[in-house]
Amino acid sequence: MGEGLGGAIDSMFNLQTWTSAIHAWLLGLVPEWAAILLECVVVALLIITLYAVFAIALIYMERKVCAFFQCRLGPNRVGKWGLLQVFSDVFKMLQKEIINMRKSDMFLHDLAPFLVVTASMLTFACLPWNKGGHIIDFNVGLFFMIAVSSIGVVGILLAGLGSNSKYPMIGSMRAGAQLISYEISIGITMLTIVALSGTMQISEIVQQQADNGWNIIRGHVPAVIAFLIYLIAGNAECNRGPFDLPEGESELTAGYHTEYSGMHFGYFYLAEYLNLFIAAGIASTIFLGGWAPLHIAGLDGFNGVMDAIPGAVWFIGKTFFVIFLLMWERWTFPRLRIDHILSLEWKYLMPLSLINLLLMALVVVFGLGINV
Repeated sequence: MGEGLGGAIDSMFNLQTWTSAIHAWLLGLVPEWAAILLECVVVALLIITLYAVFAIALIYMERKVCAFFQCRLGPNRVGKWGLLQVFSDVFKMLQKEIINMRKSDMFLHDLAPFLVVTASMLTFACLPWNKGGHIIDFNVGLFFMIAVSSIGVVGILLAGLGSNSKYPMIGSMRAGAQLISYEISIGITMLTIVALSGTMQISEIVQQQADNGWNIIRGHVPAVIAFLIYLIAGNAECNRGPFDLPEGESELTAGYHTEYSGMHFGYFYLAEYLNLFIAAGIASTIFLGGWAPLHIAGLDGFNGVMDAIPGAVWFIGKTFFVIFLLMWERWTFPRLRIDHILSLEWKYLMPLSLINLLLMALVVVFGLGINV
């Protein structure tokens, strides 16, 4: 009876069951091409809505977490507990004029924020929200995710080049050097999990963790080391403290988006927080099981209760847990010098991640993984 109940819960929470039923219903009303077009439009609107909602939630969370670490209250005037402060900021930004610099390259200057947002949204669409709830799921999913996220570096470099100003140019060159460097550690960290899972398909990586236990437990020591490296490199990839020197206000005013105003600046601001969510979402996917619930061997009653929680709740909860860890890192350590930032990557993180990849290979070859 327990297995039957578990199967019923699994079927109910599997979004593929619902999406297949909706697709079949649409095929009964319109031709196949129209059904696919309508589904694509709905999915695009869903991505944009989630993108905006999570950005607003993260901005508010950032301010409150920052206030907590600095023994302040944070936003508390506009709305109950300051909940409407972010909405008022968005409304103000929408009203601001977009100022065009006379000597800037207008095409590159205007293209840059859209490239950054496009890269962010493409990566956002790769996240597995629930069982059967992935939008993009290739057999080389992790490779695709790294590839499309790298487009954002091009947007940042174009922002500095197109502004034709020395502060944005210096900021964009710093950002380019930092992002390209730390992508190496993130890529090797992902390879470590690929070695453990034997696949690059994101849905398959999560399904293995649902069946055999989360990777951070299953891969024991190398997986924990990879997770810690990812937390450091993830903040660097998002240009967040203590790695926020590319937009260091004490030296470069605002770095590569100094010359941006209105919603052009808003796009950079939006992408920064969604990149934070994406970095945390990737960590929760490859290390903490994504939508897979927590199971403890021998505790069938506990496991049954965990299975009753929808996968999307698990994924979002784990992601916000990692976000809190990344914010904790940001508001604890002081800003690093640019040479220290690059030394940390090339002299310490990259060699350590390569050694850790070798350790994971030994774990896989000798069958030392833990199944729970």
